[in-house]
Amino acid sequence: MGSPKGFLLVLIKPSHYDDDGYVIQWIRSAIPSNTLAVLNGLALDCEARKVLGEDVAIDIDLYDETNTVIPIRSIIRKMKGYASGMVGFVGVQTNQFPRAVDLADHFLKANIPVAIGGFHVSGSVAMLPTLPRDLQAAGEKGISLFAGEAEGHLDEVLRDAYGGKLKPLYNFLNEGRSLESSPSPFLPIQIVKNTFRRLSSFDAGRGCPFQCSFCTIINVQGRKSRYRSADDIEHIIRANLQQGVGRFFITDDDFARNSNWEAILDRCIQMREEEGLAISFTAQVDVGAYKIPRFIEKCARAGCNNIFIGLENLNPDSLAGAKKLQNKIWQYRKMLQAWKDHGCTTVAGYILGFPTDTPESIARDIEIIKNELPLDGLEFFCLTPLPGSEDHRKHCERGAWIEPDMNKYDLEHVTMGHPLMSKEEWQRTYRNAWKQYYTEEHIERVLYRAAAKGQDIYKVMFLLLCLGGSIALEGIHPLEAGMFRLKVRTMRRPGMPLENPLIFYPRRAWEIASLSVRWLNLVRRFFKILRRVQTHPQQPGEVDLAMIPVEDQKDEDLTLLQVYRDHIPVSHIVKQTVASSHR
Repeated sequence: MGSPKGFLLVLIKPSHYDDDGYVIQWIRSAIPSNTLAVLNGLALDCEARKVLGEDVAIDIDLYDETNTVIPIRSIIRKMKGYASGMVGFVGVQTNQFPRAVDLADHFLKANIPVAIGGFHVSGSVAMLPTLPRDLQAAGEKGISLFAGEAEGHLDEVLRDAYGGKLKPLYNFLNEGRSLESSPSPFLPIQIVKNTFRRLSSFDAGRGCPFQCSFCTIINVQGRKSRYRSADDIEHIIRANLQQGVGRFFITDDDFARNSNWEAILDRCIQMREEEGLAISFTAQVDVGAYKIPRFIEKCARAGCNNIFIGLENLNPDSLAGAKKLQNKIWQYRKMLQAWKDHGCTTVAGYILGFPTDTPESIARDIEIIKNELPLDGLEFFCLTPLPGSEDHRKHCERGAWIEPDMNKYDLEHVTMGHPLMSKEEWQRTYRNAWKQYYTEEHIERVLYRAAAKGQDIYKVMFLLLCLGGSIALEGIHPLEAGMFRLKVRTMRRPGMPLENPLIFYPRRAWEIASLSVRWLNLVRRFFKILRRVQTHPQQPGEVDLAMIPVEDQKDEDLTLLQVYRDHIPVSHIVKQTVASSHR
């Protein structure tokens, strides 16, 4: 029971609906919510400082809907035992906003205050002259909207909720507060254990210096690097180690552009090498990060053994049109070889749907990537005008068609028009891209590359299994996938009929059985490939263009540069060729 004078703060990270209207959730999800960790850390600090009064306790309940069925009725019953409380939906992305509003309806009917924050609200407020219709509708329901970061402002929101006076809109954008000595993000073990491999997360910094037109980060968090201190990061890591958690996802949009990266990595190296602490990381970086002196070496020593890279596209015109000027395609192979030389597993993001893309050009570029770039995994995304991006604002200003259903803004669905492809053709091309990359032949090639560099080929195989199988079998992007899909009959999107139990449950049983068989068959095929790699090593005479050291390979031999030569300044090609000949 709650205290009659206490305050119950319920923080929920919502999921979103699949095409059949069912909430996407799993027994174990892939990625933890950093925003949930951040808000929990801030709320714990508010309780420690007694911001509602010395005699008012703040109890905090956390839910991540990607791996938990939200107990709506239990939350409502529990709330009745407190003097006051509120439900906050945190880190709500555009595709999750409809689900957040649907969940909010249940709490509003029980007279429980509700607030929604996250990138959809913040991006819309930051980039549009007026609130879009979906945010207006949420406000008309009585939902409070929160734009910006909560550091330094959660006190105000909690006091307003405690007094029953939540504002319709809290706008704290463009403040750019320092993160040093801010309360640390933290997820308790009961939340972390519901992710793959007990993975937790933290943001070492915020902000990105680049200007990509499809990005929302720069318009919400800004372009100036704001970072946590090495002491802060050490505190986060040690607090998690105490509960048996040593794997982390660093959620910085580009960790390499965190101004404090070296001090943070040095501290992690010290903990690993001097104290023997078992910690490891996954981080996101840009293509040019490999040129930063000492960066890759220190990442590897600090435990950053999984790297996600925003490759985005091969066409220089597409990259320039999206203001992704930092990506230089003639650097791709050298960059990936540098990460692989330090034992790091590399996964890249690749965007489909730039104005010059066609099904044929996309298929050609994927083959180039497979043959000439030593990537481990590749994740495909549809170019999407996310609210908060420059692309979205320009579409709105032009009055161009964009998908009205926010649930489809998951980077898997086509949400805008294209000059060369129909909506159906673009969607089909997206699905075909996954099939084209994750062939058995290419999986074997990737495993041979991993073996040649002394990587853990079981780890690489599991990565490829998850990436390829999520789309092929579950029909869900790997970033939204997990282990064993949960599907609740009564949790269907409003407006879609509840299915008859006599139809739903037999079909669901068949889905589980058939998917289990298909997963087992896929695993069996992957292990068969693995055994071939282990028992039949590549012969010295077998050439893999992607693995030939850059200094030993003439650029003219790369299809990558032959196809796009006209788009590359001649000075860059001459410089590369001359440098190779001198070596």
